[in-house]
Amino acid sequence: MIHADITISLDGFVAGPDWAPGRGLGDGGERLHYWVFGGPWSYEKPAFEGEKHPVDAEVLAEFQGAGAVIVGRGMFDAGDQWGGANPFGSPVFVLTNRVTDDLPTDFTYVTGASEALEQARAKAGDGVIAIGGGADVIRQYLRMGVVDRLGIHIAPLVLGAGTPLFDGTFQSDLDLVDCRHSPLATHLTYDIRR
Repeated sequence: MIHADITISLDGFVAGPDWAPGRGLGDGGERLHYWVFGGPWSYEKPAFEGEKHPVDAEVLAEFQGAGAVIVGRGMFDAGDQWGGANPFGSPVFVLTNRVTDDLPTDFTYVTGASEALEQARAKAGDGVIAIGGGADVIRQYLRMGVVDRLGIHIAPLVLGAGTPLFDGTFQSDLDLVDCRHSPLATHLTYDIRR
């Protein structure tokens, strides 16, 4: 199974404007991931970790154990390459058009979406392949028609501008299979009809 998962604002943005390395969620975008950290955090104090709401903790626990993970270079760089250490506990494939010798060795760098998926399938075996951000990476796999399940976590904020998840290049009917919520996010899971 291939599961794409991302957090968006109520108006559909995965990041606010002016995102950059070290500011991967852009202006005001930290609020998108309050549910991940248990409450307010900022780029200046990224170590904040409050008590997570039980629903948010349950959703986060479900992310563990993927057979392989695919993320985009933008997300990878904006997250400061996770300090060079794989935070997922599964093989991570970074989709990029810039492979350089100075990249951390805990990750596999792949230049094409199909190639990344092929390598992830080989590593994952019968396990889930998790596709994370950014929005462009998720849109590529949605357009390829390979995503079975789409998880969208809606943070209760309106960013007004930024990077949209959907750009009009993907259309599909979806079946809602799960809906949970906390004060910091509404967690929706859809199966994609084929």
